[in-house]
Amino acid sequence: MTSTQERPADAVESEIGKSRRRKEDQRLITGRTRWTDNIQLTGMLHLAMVRSPYAHARITAIDTSEAKTAPNVVTVLTGADVSDDQGTLITAWPITTDQKSPAHPPMAVDRVAFAGEVVAVVAARSAAEARDAAELVDVDYEELPAALDLKQAAEADADHGVLAHPDLGTNKAAFWQLDSAAQGSGGSVDEAIATARADGIVIEREYRQQRLIPAFMEPRSVVVDPTGEQITVWSATQIPHIVRFALAATTGVPESKIRVIAPDVGGGFGGKLQITPEEWIAFCVARRLGRPVKHTETRSESLMAGHHGRDQWQKLTLAATKEGRVTALKVDLLADMGAYAALVGTGVPVLGAWMFNSIYKFDAYQFNLTPVYTNKTWVDAYRGAGRPEATYAIERLMEELAAEVGKDPLEVRALSWIKHEEFPFTTVAGMTYDSGNYEAATAKAKEMFGYDELRAEQKRRRESNDPVQLGIGVSTFTEMCGLAPSRILGQLNYAAGGWDHADIRMLATGKVEVVTGTSPHGQGHETAWSQIVADRLGVPFEDVEVLHGDTQVSYHGMDTYGSRSLVVGAEAVVRAADKVIEKAKPFAAHLLEASVDDLEFTGGRFTVRGTDKDLGIQDVALAAFTGHNLPDGAEPSIDASASFDPENFSFPHGTHLCAVEIDTETGGVKMRKYVCVDDVGTIVNPMIVEGQVHGGLVQGIAQALFEEAVHDESGTLVSASFVDYLVPTAADLISFETGHTTSPSTYTKLGTKGVGEAGTIASTPAVVNAIVDAIRHFGVNDVQMPCTPARIWKAIHDQGGGGGEPTPGDAMPHFDEQDVADRTAGADDGGAR
Repeated sequence: MTSTQERPADAVESEIGKSRRRKEDQRLITGRTRWTDNIQLTGMLHLAMVRSPYAHARITAIDTSEAKTAPNVVTVLTGADVSDDQGTLITAWPITTDQKSPAHPPMAVDRVAFAGEVVAVVAARSAAEARDAAELVDVDYEELPAALDLKQAAEADADHGVLAHPDLGTNKAAFWQLDSAAQGSGGSVDEAIATARADGIVIEREYRQQRLIPAFMEPRSVVVDPTGEQITVWSATQIPHIVRFALAATTGVPESKIRVIAPDVGGGFGGKLQITPEEWIAFCVARRLGRPVKHTETRSESLMAGHHGRDQWQKLTLAATKEGRVTALKVDLLADMGAYAALVGTGVPVLGAWMFNSIYKFDAYQFNLTPVYTNKTWVDAYRGAGRPEATYAIERLMEELAAEVGKDPLEVRALSWIKHEEFPFTTVAGMTYDSGNYEAATAKAKEMFGYDELRAEQKRRRESNDPVQLGIGVSTFTEMCGLAPSRILGQLNYAAGGWDHADIRMLATGKVEVVTGTSPHGQGHETAWSQIVADRLGVPFEDVEVLHGDTQVSYHGMDTYGSRSLVVGAEAVVRAADKVIEKAKPFAAHLLEASVDDLEFTGGRFTVRGTDKDLGIQDVALAAFTGHNLPDGAEPSIDASASFDPENFSFPHGTHLCAVEIDTETGGVKMRKYVCVDDVGTIVNPMIVEGQVHGGLVQGIAQALFEEAVHDESGTLVSASFVDYLVPTAADLISFETGHTTSPSTYTKLGTKGVGEAGTIASTPAVVNAIVDAIRHFGVNDVQMPCTPARIWKAIHDQGGGGGEPTPGDAMPHFDEQDVADRTAGADDGGAR
């Protein structure tokens, strides 16, 4: 039998490595997408949340009578009304068996622990009427002392200081340690540091990771319809499968009776990796009323009550030889959890534990973590989740080491990094890196950047006392992608697994349906997965459709976060495709009247070795569907499913170089050049990778220069709008130059490594290193992020630089932050303002 379906002339051209335009974009850019807030159901009610204005207070009374009589209000519920049902929101990663985790009711009953916590909900016929009625709910509070300062909170106990949750008797959630000597992956860190103090170099620094807000484009939204056989939940979430499990676990509704759909989701960055109070409240209200309900948060609610990220103090000790080769690293980390443990909140800094050593060959290492509760918005994953914080620390330290020994920062790094011929390499933290080539990525970045020429220009500016100084920042990084394997996660007390699942359905018409357990929200899975399947099965790219984000369609999955989708989810797709080919072989052999052993498969066609007899896999799918001529005992389908649980993380890496100009008279920053060369393994779609890198760079640079969530002395978030929380626009940045080297992963069939967080992880230290490099000759060795013009100016003048010791009339606060901002406003593109 020969094929009746003609194949395009370019059908055998590889899809891997092709810059396909994203399938998703047509509906997104033409307004035909379906956000959760766009969903309209018959009889649907709208919810508005009543939130606490206090960071810590006792609820003494709630009067809902006036709100209940407001126009078109159907019900008003308080935490007390649902206290018997609501229980506590789940925590998936208590990092120790004795971790202290306060109960986290979706609606506060008798006490609030942060400003923005929900105390009541109003259901009305329109969103405007619900919001108006929410203003009429009268809540009496008895304000309590609030734990707001991270360091002070860490010192508090039942006898002194302020406790975020007095019933816990402490603000410390746990203590978690990784010690190279204890686990046999290195020596004693204290002995190595003592040796360096006697005959080497010891550098001690303390760095602040400011609090950030994910600030995704689409505010969180949830719709719940309880009127069918199942309760259907639409949610702007990254994790529909996990939301379904959590709702079942906390409400008693059988999981089979809950369907969760993540429609088009407008960004997440970790901020939608959460089981939110609003999801539970909407689910509860819908069940009580027997009617569909919707809640969509305002932007201020999103910034105030959605979880935040980062917020750490890092106390670091680096030991090295006199020549600059690193020997030991000790990390003492305080991590602000905010008011609650969140879904994986205490686990986020643990993810950084294996990355502080980065690409360097340390002899000894110790990581000590203390997560601390405060009366601020809860903290959880934000793009990079633990790895940006670790990379920032080690790359800042390597810059300090280079300054101490008087060598070029790249030269110092090369003394200690893992050489390409040494892979696979087990680090001092006990993690085995499978592949990499730091030398190649650095050499390419250095050439693209014009490194030597910029260093020469820097020298000329310094010698001439130019008021605009040039700084060059370096960041050579690696990260770990794909939270896995499941057995290791279990040993780390993580509640879920690291696997993912895919199904491939070969339709009779020749089309292919791919069902994936990942849940994209801007990453381009529909396009990349189509390319992978088209390449594997030899079918046209246009014939592949990817289904996702609906637990009724995709029964199994672990969703999307931590750069896991390609290295875990797509690997499940690859394995399912390979199973389709193996299932199709007996059918093809039967139809071609040949032995299975004589068949070859390439370009979507089975051929009989040594003959011109062939058959397309799409023809096999049709033959299986009709069932007219099947092998004996065969079932009429070549569909296949596969799950994949990685044996290890994957480890992308890269070298990022940044040049900035600093006006020493104003502290103004202008980005001059940014070059990055990333090794993310095999690249499926270069256009998508480019977009992921650019987006990541912007978020990392934003931490360095712009963004900070600020609470006042009472615990109120004062940066609760985009007027005060500075998210950069294209006008604030420059064009980036990107490049790639490739060392395929040995843990995946495709050789992919992950790319979604690389730019964010590497860019922050590159920018800050450049800023410090520009003004180091004034005696400055750090500027706390975000590096605003005022902070840079103050750092220079605190050291007597910038044209000499400022006179009293020129000193801060006369020349205050607003003055500096005014002077630098309207600078060239790239100016921080």
